[in-house]
Amino acid sequence: MEPKSLIQIISEEEFLKIVQEPCELFFMVGNDFAKIVAGNDDVSRKIYSRLMQESEYLESVLDEHGARENKAWSFFSEYIACIRNLAIVAFYIKHILDRYPYYKLKETKEIDKEFHSAANHLLKFINKSILNLKEEVVRTGMSNGLKCAVNKGSDDEFFKIESNKRLPKNILDDEVKEERERVIDLCQKYRKIAKLIQEVKIEKSEDVKTFRALIPSKLDEKIARMYKEHIHSVQSEYDTYVKNTSLEKENKELSNFRGYVSMPLHLLEVILWLCHFYERHEDDIRHGECKQSISRMVNKDELLGHIVNFGFNFSQHFLREGDKIATAILKSFVENVRAEVTIPQPLGFHARPSTYISLIARQYEGDLHMLIDGDKYNAKSVMSLLQAGGALADKGYQTVEFEGSKQAIEDVKVLAQHNYCEEGEFPRKLSYLRPDGT
Repeated sequence: MEPKSLIQIISEEEFLKIVQEPCELFFMVGNDFAKIVAGNDDVSRKIYSRLMQESEYLESVLDEHGARENKAWSFFSEYIACIRNLAIVAFYIKHILDRYPYYKLKETKEIDKEFHSAANHLLKFINKSILNLKEEVVRTGMSNGLKCAVNKGSDDEFFKIESNKRLPKNILDDEVKEERERVIDLCQKYRKIAKLIQEVKIEKSEDVKTFRALIPSKLDEKIARMYKEHIHSVQSEYDTYVKNTSLEKENKELSNFRGYVSMPLHLLEVILWLCHFYERHEDDIRHGECKQSISRMVNKDELLGHIVNFGFNFSQHFLREGDKIATAILKSFVENVRAEVTIPQPLGFHARPSTYISLIARQYEGDLHMLIDGDKYNAKSVMSLLQAGGALADKGYQTVEFEGSKQAIEDVKVLAQHNYCEEGEFPRKLSYLRPDGT
């Protein structure tokens, strides 16, 4: 006797009864959305959130029943996925615009105006694209036998209104151990991320060929997610160790810095989902009749332009400005200390240990110097260290003193304890000294 299959095949008529109710919920919020856009009213985050919620629920019902592998329902499923994707992007943009006044950004009126104009332009593009997809969802659904109420909306007015009322800020200052060290660490992390993204060298453009050359070869969903996770770790550390502390209250630059963490974070979330849409649904990447249909409803060239000129361009801008604030914070927080360490054995400060010292010096904010009988040698310069190495050899010294930030000095001490990695083995803390950076 053959084992019975765990999967039960149902008819399309039976599936129609299953999918009708979640479709009604989706069409209800979709009709609210269409009515607001048609009236040129502001679409609230609550509407986008409801659109995300109902499209995600409907998509899960469709996927549970294998709709993507069914000829009658595959296009319908793909359109719903597109709407969910674009609603997520719109939600993040709307969140950025709503939170913008609270981020305490030190931007000029020109930048403020340019950013808001670009953000609202992207929102209009997304709203139009969602409406195009919704119309196709209705047409496809009705051809499959769905009862689509094209005018029935929600009676709940609450979720259509965005609140701008806030409770008084009266929380007591928190005490966090080693908060200054935490600030230095997260500022250094931020600067590395800013440098990493600036090195990508993606500039604003109006050339469609340029966009297609960049995406997905230099910027795609995977890369955007990697950048986003790096910045998210900085924001998480800030909120855990710095937010609502007496240190934050005393240092105005810190509260300004928090805004310059949030802005690129949310912009990269926008980039991530737009890249996902392009890679998942556009026919340049995945060919097929459905992809071609989506490309007619969502202009792919305009989509790529928004990824580069809005998402990435402003991410770079806010990271550049945040880097300036992080540098200023580090300069005010860095504490210089001194430490005596042994000299590399058996050859002293030749090229290799001098290079490692200079890499440590460049890793941290502030100066690092080697001190010999009152003379200072700049540790960022390999040539200066080689010169110092000659002086140490002439004098026959076996130890030498360094002066610099506490973080740099700690790394110098670790390097010295491992005889300046002369054998090519690097402790975990100094992995960044490896030629491959691992």
